[in-house]
Amino acid sequence: MSIVTKTLFLLFPIVLFACSGSNQESEPGHGSPVFHWFEYEGNDTVFNTHQPEDHQFINPIIAGFYPDPSVIRHGEDYYMVHSSFAVYPGIPLFHSRDLVNWTQIGHVLDRPSQLELEGLEMSHGIFAPTINYHDGLFYVLSTNVYGRGNFLVTSPDPSVPGSWSEPVWLDDVQGIDPSIFFDDDGTIYIINNGPPEGEPLYEGHRALWIQEYDPVTQTTGPDQVIVDGGVDITQEPIWIEAPHLKKIDGRYLLIAAEGGTGPDHSQVVFEAEHPLGPYVPYENNPILTQRHLNPDRPFPVANTGHADMVQTQNGEWWSVFLGVRPYKEGYFNTGRETFMLPVHWTEDGWPVILEGDEAVPYVVDRPDLPQQDPPAIPTTGNFTLKDTFEEEELAVYWSFIRTPREQWYRLEDGNLIIEPRPVRLGDGGNPSFIGRRQQHATSSASVAVTYTPASTSDKAGLVAFQRDNFYYFLGLVLDETSGRVHIQLEMEAGELTNGVPEVLTSKPLEAAPDTPVFFKIQAREDQYDFYYSVNEGEWILLYENADGTVLSTERAGGFIGSFFGMYASTADK
Repeated sequence: MSIVTKTLFLLFPIVLFACSGSNQESEPGHGSPVFHWFEYEGNDTVFNTHQPEDHQFINPIIAGFYPDPSVIRHGEDYYMVHSSFAVYPGIPLFHSRDLVNWTQIGHVLDRPSQLELEGLEMSHGIFAPTINYHDGLFYVLSTNVYGRGNFLVTSPDPSVPGSWSEPVWLDDVQGIDPSIFFDDDGTIYIINNGPPEGEPLYEGHRALWIQEYDPVTQTTGPDQVIVDGGVDITQEPIWIEAPHLKKIDGRYLLIAAEGGTGPDHSQVVFEAEHPLGPYVPYENNPILTQRHLNPDRPFPVANTGHADMVQTQNGEWWSVFLGVRPYKEGYFNTGRETFMLPVHWTEDGWPVILEGDEAVPYVVDRPDLPQQDPPAIPTTGNFTLKDTFEEEELAVYWSFIRTPREQWYRLEDGNLIIEPRPVRLGDGGNPSFIGRRQQHATSSASVAVTYTPASTSDKAGLVAFQRDNFYYFLGLVLDETSGRVHIQLEMEAGELTNGVPEVLTSKPLEAAPDTPVFFKIQAREDQYDFYYSVNEGEWILLYENADGTVLSTERAGGFIGSFFGMYASTADK
């Protein structure tokens, strides 16, 4: 697929927060850094190698850290949601009419009152949302892990920003991954992952539970286990989770993930004659996994599972699910991504996504739906995007670390001004950071910034971020010894740096005051290069072959992918 170049404009505004913030006014670059533009470029070999024809599409359909997809059709419209963990706004929301071209129309949790993330690690927070529709309302259920727990929100129209309700807390629903099912007789059920009855028999022993839900009283009935352990408890399956219950041709089909979200991840299916069971597993489970394939195969897709299914208005069934694209065995920086494949049905009526030694294909024939134009903001393939901050609100894909409770940035005259605050990236709070997901293993982010640090505690620049203590910072600081502004590269790498950023290199800035400085971070799978310039386009290599695995899930742990972002901090209040 050829590189598509577009300029970002706000298509769908998001309501970020409404609160009084700093009224600090300053000359450009003094006190608060002024970011003039931000450019992202992705250029993965796999997308140059696999080029779909007009009747085909490319996997993943949503590249980068957009895991745990759940999809629903309403008429001719399709909506999809994803986990967001401790990133704000929460639960990215996409819309499509052909299941291939997806446009992000906002977030489900787009107000601070909906999303309490204070004190949470980056891989805590919002897990595995599910979306459904019934009787004029869209429902999203999810879990704030290490927060209050399970909740649901509703909206009469997901296309309207800010239309989702405040959370209704499901305090009697244990565990994680709640979903909702509306039966034909009017009974509503909530299904979720939870601990088994009694003591767990082994590490990772979980169960799927079900209980009735009354939307009027917002109460749940007695819960009961419908799947204990997984397909075959004698094999000690781990982490049965992400249940979706569907009624198809009079049968109740329960699909769920099994095996954990790592290399053994899979998707399994059960059937019953009643929502409360008993549930019988498909004899040829799993219906999707890649765990038995050679990890050294070209362009592997691994860790597949956590699927949902949707039927089109033309009768086809399709599945969306998460997977990863490792650049070497076990290592990926782009997080868990969203893939799509058709669902095939056996003669006995069981849904199957992949069988035997089938690998997840990158190029797939399109659904039988009218083809849309590609979205203005691409979600997959190779592309270049440049945001010149010309709009009144930030573009919908920008993200924050945890929930902002004060207004510390502003858009002004085609610039993004970020107020430095005494919150570091490693502090576990809400730093002055605005970032976008790294969607390609081979990619770059670059910025133009005007800034003069006033003290040795001030800094501003460009960051490659994975979690609080795994990141690279490239930017401007005031050198304590010389009193001059320096270009500095810092790294935090967990126990290796033990909470104190390591300065990898630092050199004096040779530029006139109040002129823009340009920074670029180039990702090359497991190696990252860092550049700067004082004349736009004339890049100077500052540091080469930094360890990119610092930003991988395998190294940093957790469930999220990496971000490129703009950042500022100070010790002065």
